[in-house]
Amino acid sequence: MATTTTADGRNGEGEQKRREKGGFKTMPFILGNDICDKFASTGFGANFITYLTVQLHMPMVEASNLLTNFGGTSSLTPILGAIAADSFAGRFWTIIVGSVFYQLGMLGVLVSALLPSLRPSPCSAPPSGPGCQRASGLQLTVLYLSLLCKSVGTGGLRPCVVMFGTDQFDHEPGAEQQQVTAEAAEAAAERKRRYFNLYFFAGGVASMLALTGVVYIQDHVGWGWGFGIPAIAMFVSIVVFLIGYPLYVRLKPGGSPFTRLAQVAAAAYKKRNVAVPEDTGMLYQDKELDVLISTNGRLLHTNQLTFLDRAAIVMPGDISASGQPDLWRLSTVHRVEELKSIVRLLPIWSAGIILATVEAHGPFTILQARSMDRHITRRFEIPAATMSIFGTMTFLVSLALYDRAFVPLARRVTGLQSGITYFQRMGIGLAIHILGVATAALVETKRRHAAADHGLLDKPTAVVPLSVFWLVPQFAVNGVAGAFSSVAHMEFLYDQSPESMRSTAAALFCLSSSIGHYLSTVLVTVVQRTTRAHGNDWLQDNINRGRIDNYYWLVTCLMVLNLGYYLICFQFYTMKPLEMADEKDDHDAECELSAVQKNGTSAGGVV
Repeated sequence: MATTTTADGRNGEGEQKRREKGGFKTMPFILGNDICDKFASTGFGANFITYLTVQLHMPMVEASNLLTNFGGTSSLTPILGAIAADSFAGRFWTIIVGSVFYQLGMLGVLVSALLPSLRPSPCSAPPSGPGCQRASGLQLTVLYLSLLCKSVGTGGLRPCVVMFGTDQFDHEPGAEQQQVTAEAAEAAAERKRRYFNLYFFAGGVASMLALTGVVYIQDHVGWGWGFGIPAIAMFVSIVVFLIGYPLYVRLKPGGSPFTRLAQVAAAAYKKRNVAVPEDTGMLYQDKELDVLISTNGRLLHTNQLTFLDRAAIVMPGDISASGQPDLWRLSTVHRVEELKSIVRLLPIWSAGIILATVEAHGPFTILQARSMDRHITRRFEIPAATMSIFGTMTFLVSLALYDRAFVPLARRVTGLQSGITYFQRMGIGLAIHILGVATAALVETKRRHAAADHGLLDKPTAVVPLSVFWLVPQFAVNGVAGAFSSVAHMEFLYDQSPESMRSTAAALFCLSSSIGHYLSTVLVTVVQRTTRAHGNDWLQDNINRGRIDNYYWLVTCLMVLNLGYYLICFQFYTMKPLEMADEKDDHDAECELSAVQKNGTSAGGVV
């Protein structure tokens, strides 16, 4: 819970305690936890397609769909974690519970890799071929339960860790006032923008370490150590996070945000036949009621989705004799605008779904890499899953250059402290992603031609005499794209969501990934069945005979359509208006202060 004072004589002591909490001094613990967590999750997931196909003898498409379904579930559970964090548990304890479940899931997979009875017998034939024993029901049950525990754990971690970090800046000294000035908001926005970049950078470093060390151990030492090291890292992440407990700002949950949204919708429906007053000042306001959910300022009335304004029209019987409103019949303007804010951001949020669909196709790239010449020296060859490191390295370099080089140059042109808006940053990222998928299609065409030229079309286990480093350009392009799109997407959701729903905003980021993973499963299944019915299976176990390149071109077309959709949504988007304090007077200034202006010119709010 946040530090509070209950008596005037203890205000000084309370203020001193508040000043001792939060800020950058908490970052080693929060980011240390996140680094260990990302190291563990990447070490587990990067090469899991190999474990499923080689150790459990799953066919390629079945293993790919299992991973995308698991990824989708892991990105869906954060909605439940966000509800718990924002409603009653708070972000700190949600992170702890999520970490424990994640640890249990990792231990379950580790045990299944160590005990021979939980794996099929080794097979010298192609693993997914008819001569190899498939995993039994018991073996798959242990695997699925372990993955389920990991999904539940992800639900507690993903929506809360990044937003718990922002809590440490929202409530630094002076930031706990009911209203903030435009200058204070801009300074806070700059701190948070740097924090988001630092958060993604730290996660990228952890992923890079896992893609090199852990994947190599899995391929050359064994799956016991390959899964054991990430499990140890997850345990370390819990310990590191707990050590910082005395320093954290721990905010009180503001009550279920979904209950408030439902109350607004119900009140608006009950008054659907009531005329909305022309004077918006007649709509219901109650600062005391909204105090816990508007610590950084109340949301101002907007002229979009005006049918919801009916929820704030005061009618006889809406307010009891004691002055308390019936929240299922009457909502404040702030609560109505919370629902409007969520509805307005959904179209732009949904543009990230296709992006997640593209990112879910990593298993195909690993299978391509396994078929290519991976030798660096005569005796050493790079593990197939480690190829992702080139995307991670490019992502990290791009983030560093973005802050150090791109932003200062762009600032001279736009006058914005952030260089460009997060709308522009996300649009640039989506455009670069198109180039990345097109590059992947071209490289796969070259790989297939090399296989055909050397008579390897019917030899799926043979090594195609083409260097695996032909895959580097597509990883590099996607790494640059991620530095633009991923950070901007999260920043947009954070800035434009109501402040009491920040965990929910992070969960929306994960939800787009969840839907994207499920959509990937549907897309892969539809493409396989359709092409197989026409006698030309694009996605077969023998990728030399398959046409993964055609599949990539299909995804490229979807990405082009998605970029057009995003640009249309952007044109019709309205920024979230926030009430700020007047710098010269003590009274509140009822002015619309958008987070950024959509045309890219400077604004006084959050960037």
